[in-house]
Amino acid sequence: MEGMYAAEAFFRWMHVIAGITWIGLLYFFNWVNGPFQAAIDGDAKKAVNPELLPRALFWFRWGAAWTWVTGVLLLIMVFYAHDGGNLFVGGSGWSTGGAIMVAATFLAVFVYDACMNIAALKDMKVLFVVGLIDAAIMVICYQMFGGFDYRGYSIHIGAMFGTMMAFNVWFRIWPAQQKIITAVKEGQKPDPDLVALAGTRSKHNTYMSVPLVWMMINMHTVTPYANFGLLTVVGAVAIGWWLCSMFYRQAAKVKGF
Repeated sequence: MEGMYAAEAFFRWMHVIAGITWIGLLYFFNWVNGPFQAAIDGDAKKAVNPELLPRALFWFRWGAAWTWVTGVLLLIMVFYAHDGGNLFVGGSGWSTGGAIMVAATFLAVFVYDACMNIAALKDMKVLFVVGLIDAAIMVICYQMFGGFDYRGYSIHIGAMFGTMMAFNVWFRIWPAQQKIITAVKEGQKPDPDLVALAGTRSKHNTYMSVPLVWMMINMHTVTPYANFGLLTVVGAVAIGWWLCSMFYRQAAKVKGF
């Protein structure tokens, strides 16, 4: 038992370090580098971006990978071990519904990725409403079908967001940025579809990151927020949206000397 607690503490430490690296660079790309790129000309981009961005993207993508890996390890040690004692209402243990909902948590990323081809969801406000509804539906399914308690469903909403974010980094943002940076280095105009893809998925990650942090600290929010259950999770998503939209507006106003 002591060995399990020691491993849990170590992986939590690594999870926080990797998360700081990943999310810090995510905010840098969206609230610092984005406005900066709009302020420099093509020659400056050709000189700066091929040297700056691959370095930043190295730490960005590996921060994402290790945040996700250590997060899954913590999920196993803290929630899945001991017959799901920290996961289900009354420590009732695993059920078919609970196992299905865990699978749904990690498979939801493919539904998300497919839905991004729907034209209406390219509007961030529409996407926000749809995302809010989907999060509420997932919470209800975790409760009614899976038997999860507050900590159980909040951590899995966080795991779902984190999986989507890590997928975006490795399979959408990084491949697109490789081609974009290569084009800039060669003095060519990047494919606008790739620029839009990388920018959109990075923005999605930014909006998901704030409620994600709330879900990750669920152990510290049981009292009194667990009493509000569904409203707590939906509220965290809504507050995260508002904070990020405010930060985007502020980022556009910050100027260099």
